[in-house]
Amino acid sequence: MKISKSIKIKLFREMLRIRLIEQTIASKYHEAEMRCPVHLSVGQEAIAVGVCQNLKKNDKIVTAHRSHAHYLAKGGSIKKMLGELYGKVTGCAKGLGGSMHLIDLNAGVFAAVPIVGSTIPIGTGIAWANKLKKKKEIVAAFFGDGATEEGVFFESLDFASLHDLPILFVCENNEYSVYSHISKRQSSKRSISKIANSFGIESLQIDGNNIEDIFLETKKIIDKVKSKSKPFLIELKTFRYLEHCGPNNDDKLNYRTNKYLNLWKKKCPIINYQHHLKKYNYLTTKEIEKMNMKIRAEIFHAFNFAKKSKFPEKILLKKYIYA
Repeated sequence: MKISKSIKIKLFREMLRIRLIEQTIASKYHEAEMRCPVHLSVGQEAIAVGVCQNLKKNDKIVTAHRSHAHYLAKGGSIKKMLGELYGKVTGCAKGLGGSMHLIDLNAGVFAAVPIVGSTIPIGTGIAWANKLKKKKEIVAAFFGDGATEEGVFFESLDFASLHDLPILFVCENNEYSVYSHISKRQSSKRSISKIANSFGIESLQIDGNNIEDIFLETKKIIDKVKSKSKPFLIELKTFRYLEHCGPNNDDKLNYRTNKYLNLWKKKCPIINYQHHLKKYNYLTTKEIEKMNMKIRAEIFHAFNFAKKSKFPEKILLKKYIYA
């Protein structure tokens, strides 16, 4: 299948938009007005965009602590996301949750929950409800390689396979759980995608930095999940540029070697795709600069909106507590 020029440009624009939003959050975080932890997605944009561009508005996603890219790629409001980071009542969770609790039901962003692995069973439950209600919708559950070490990962795979649930498990494998490389946490003989196979679930490994591969492969997979009502798992190798939690570069800690860093930085999904689009005359330098300026203007207005918004009233403190 060929990708049209308009789709190519949209894929690039969505990745660039997420990158610029995340970089702006990082640059403003020192002002201490965003009083919640932030787990930024710089370097991992291709996965969120490549998957979510194949989802319909009524399809749902669930995600974890590194949720900004998924939220934005699925159509979540930048104003509501930034309002949430600033703890304002205009936030998508009315300022009560912060970065790790993004939600936008209108966009199909059902939940972001920071407890490692927790959204895997939540996504499985949504898929189960969809099947019981005979809804032709899919759930995409995003999680990291560390979440595959949790018991709920195995339980959810088993349940989804047993009941033929329409769910796409999306493992973003950036190889690190904070400072611990995957080789320190998992056996070299262990394969995340093969674990899915052992439960009778089809799986595929995809280059997490190749936006076109992700887009094309997930399009076929999502169509298959919907038509056959069977789960599927994709594992995507990727790389985060910044520290696990926070706006800074922490490579001075030397938990990742210079060789490792240089290898992955050469694979930047945005820079490489920009080169591709310019080489084959899909975009010119002038058009990219214009796109960049338009996105930055949107970001500027969204930050102003968030900063000027009001904090929630005290009456909201107990309103959404259920346990």
